[in-house]
Amino acid sequence: MNLNIKELGNGIRIVHQEIPHTRLVHCGFILDIGSRDETKEQEGLAHFWEHMAFKGTKKRKTFHILNRLESLGGELNAYTTKEKVCFYASTLKEHYPKAADLLFDITFNSTFPQKQIEKERQVILEEMAMYRDSPDDSIQDELDELVFNNHALGRNILGTEETVASFSHQDFINFISSRLDTERIVFSVVGNISFKKALRIIEGPLESIQAKRSLYIRSGFQSYIPQKKEVKRDVTQSLCAIGRPAYSLHDPNRYKLYLLNNILGGPSMNSRLNLSLRERHGYVYSIESSFTPFSDTGFFGVYFGTEEKTLNKAQSLVLKEMTKLQQKKLGTIQLHMAKEQAIGQMAMAEENYAGLMLVFGKSLLDHGKVDSLESIFEQIRKTSAEEIQEIAQEIFNPENLSFLTYRPH
Repeated sequence: MNLNIKELGNGIRIVHQEIPHTRLVHCGFILDIGSRDETKEQEGLAHFWEHMAFKGTKKRKTFHILNRLESLGGELNAYTTKEKVCFYASTLKEHYPKAADLLFDITFNSTFPQKQIEKERQVILEEMAMYRDSPDDSIQDELDELVFNNHALGRNILGTEETVASFSHQDFINFISSRLDTERIVFSVVGNISFKKALRIIEGPLESIQAKRSLYIRSGFQSYIPQKKEVKRDVTQSLCAIGRPAYSLHDPNRYKLYLLNNILGGPSMNSRLNLSLRERHGYVYSIESSFTPFSDTGFFGVYFGTEEKTLNKAQSLVLKEMTKLQQKKLGTIQLHMAKEQAIGQMAMAEENYAGLMLVFGKSLLDHGKVDSLESIFEQIRKTSAEEIQEIAQEIFNPENLSFLTYRPH
């Protein structure tokens, strides 16, 4: 895989892979801080920090940050998840030094000017309104809340109107100071650049960061109680979300569930849910299932929309497909095809070098190493039909599923 990893004296790690046949370099900082690391009063602060990173540093104003790479045809971006904050960029290889310098600046030298906080506060409130107006998005967030109850994993990454309206300059300083740990930061580089050159640009600035250890420990999720909830919404379709906790990033069953999820309702049109609900019955335009592992738990969910009159039938078909996987083992040919499909999807994802760069960084943070695709393929290939059935019997147990439904007024 030609992967290079270097750990600096302060604990910050650099991971790199050279791709000679591209003109681009993708690089970024991945920090092991996310929305689950907020207190109730800080809800939405990590996401707000992501926004504010673009709003001024010790040596750059907003315009200079936004114009630095965009004017050269590059891209600068960021995102926040339950467990990570990422700042990353893609640019022509000759502009890597500018990209690395800019990313370092917005990650470590943001000043959080109060005037910009007031402006960006309104932007985030508009973002929250946009999500509320999109039932497909809001039902996923509300299912998280239903499954994880009062735990931080169930809170909306965007926060609430009350918390977003309350944040001040000092809140950002306090949050970052209490959560930042230099051993939980990775700078990832993938593209047409040698490891030597990539290091020459970024190693010096990173070594100037003082080593810092955080005493903060994440609160684990333990007590799950299945729930059923029905909500009247201003929608034309009925929407249904079904979910439950699942395996963590460290559970050996995670790849087996990845394979099972792909069979049930993965992205391909030949998934069992798509064939049943869309192709055979015409009840849905789209239906999907997903599996998201976290550091100490995970999440499995199914989402679809249908006419009010077909909601119960559609829901029954979803449970029927789950029951089939619980009661009947996959045949040899079925299992082989499912494995080849999953492996093919992973292999195609590797061609997305920007995504690969982020995967390397997250893997190094979560596992302390980066597994080769071949080692992951091997774990998928050795999964047996009996193991898939056992996972289905556990995860698809209807007594442990939570149900959230949006019905039209």
